[in-house]
Amino acid sequence: MPAKSKAQQMAAGAALSAKRGERKKSSLKGASREMVDSMSEKELHDLAATKQKGKPSHASND
Repeated sequence: MPAKSKAQQMAAGAALSAKRGERKKSSLKGASREMVDSMSEKELHDLAATKQKGKPSHASND
């Protein structure tokens, strides 16, 4: 499942680093904090590995 926006890709990267223990979970905010608990490491990796080229900064609510 690729990320739909740059913001989602970056949040997944932050959550992935916290899940791996490279970053404290308490330093996360917003969506990335929720992603750590609700997604597996593979799911986070798939989102974080999405290329940002051509992606909007933020996804629309549609």
